[in-house]
Amino acid sequence: MIDWTEVAPMIVAVVMFVVVGGVILLKPIANRVGFLLEAMAKEKESGLDNDLAHVRDLMETMNARLQLLEERQDFTERLMSGEKKQDQIGRGG
Repeated sequence: MIDWTEVAPMIVAVVMFVVVGGVILLKPIANRVGFLLEAMAKEKESGLDNDLAHVRDLMETMNARLQLLEERQDFTERLMSGEKKQDQIGRGG
């Protein structure tokens, strides 16, 4: 029969040895994984900022082009209304 009073201290010693060894070996790996996750989060956040800036630039460009289009349309409408007035003057006179 197994005498647990002699085996128990050996089991505790082996478990402590495995736990301490695991912590010593895995701590640097866990730190690297933590740094990697932090870097990925920062990259994702900066990527969102870059995307937002890109969308803002596109919107400003579209706004400028729309304003230019409105100006051209107003100019064309003024030209067209001027032709109608000249036609009316020519017919009436």
